Amino acid sequence: MQRKSRIRAVLLAACLVLLPFRGDSLDGPVPPLSPSPPGAADASPAPDPSDVPVYGYRVIREYPHDPAAFTQGLAWAGGFLYEGTGLEGRSSLRKVDLKTGRVLKIRRLADRYFGEGITLCRNRLVQLTWQSRVGFVYDLDLRPAGRFAYPTEGWGIACDGTRLVMSDGTAVLRRLDARTFKPVGQVTVTDRGRPVAHLNELEFVKGELFANVWGTDYIARISPESGRVLGWIDLRGLSGKLGAGAPVDVLNGIAHDRRGDRLFVTGKFWPKLFEIRLVRQ
Repeated sequence: MQRKSRIRAVLLAACLVLLPFRGDSLDGPVPPLSPSPPGAADASPAPDPSDVPVYGYRVIREYPHDPAAFTQGLAWAGGFLYEGTGLEGRSSLRKVDLKTGRVLKIRRLADRYFGEGITLCRNRLVQLTWQSRVGFVYDLDLRPAGRFAYPTEGWGIACDGTRLVMSDGTAVLRRLDARTFKPVGQVTVTDRGRPVAHLNELEFVKGELFANVWGTDYIARISPESGRVLGWIDLRGLSGKLGAGAPVDVLNGIAHDRRGDRLFVTGKFWPKLFEIRLVRQ
C-alpha cells in the first residue's frame, strides 16, 4: 500500500512539473487550435456563419518586425507604431518605424515588471503589467507621466477617447475612466450567451472592440456596450508566412490606423508584421 502511494506521489509530481503556465511558455500554455473560434476552453461554441459572421483576411503588405520582441500590445499614432513587449527583465515600450521595423526609442521597464498591453489615450500611452497590478502612463516621447493601480491581472487595454477597456484573461472587460483610471463598469463577453475567456490584446476599430483570444489564431469582434461577439476573424495560416523554422510564439498584437484605415497584426517573436484586409467568408 505504501509502495502504491509512493508511486502515485511520484506520478503526480511528474505531472505538475510538466504542466505549463502563462509565464512558462512565454505567455502561457498554447492549447491546440480547433477548427472554429474557441472562447474559454469549454465555453464558446463554434460560430455559425448564419448568425455570427466569420472573416478571413488578405495580406496587403508585410513589414519587418523585431524577432526578439515578445509583443504584448500595439498602437498607431502620428505615423509611428508603438509596441509594448513582455517578459521579466526584457519588458519595454517602443516607438517603431513601420517600414523598416527599426526601434527609434525604447523605455525599459524595471526587471520586476512583466509588460502587457498598451494603448494610446488622451495623447498619452498607457501600458499594463501582468501580475504587478500597476499600469504606467507616458507621453509620446516615452517619458513617464504617471501610474495607476488595478485589482486584477493586466492583459490587454484599449481606449475610445473617453474610456479605457481592460482585459485580465477572463471573459470580463473592465471599463476605466480615461482621465482618472477609476473603474466605471464592466461587461462579460459572450458568443450566443456563452462566455468567451482568454481575451488578450485589445483595439478599438470603427466602434467595435477587437480582441486576440490568447492561444488561438482568432480575433473576436465585440460590441463594447453589450459584450456580444459580433464576428470572428480567422487568421489561421498567417504564421505560415513567417518562414520555415522561425521560433515564434502566439498571435498577439492589433493596431488600427484610423486615418488610413489600415489594420496591423503580429505575434510574439514574429519576424514580420502584417497589414491585412478582412474578407467576409
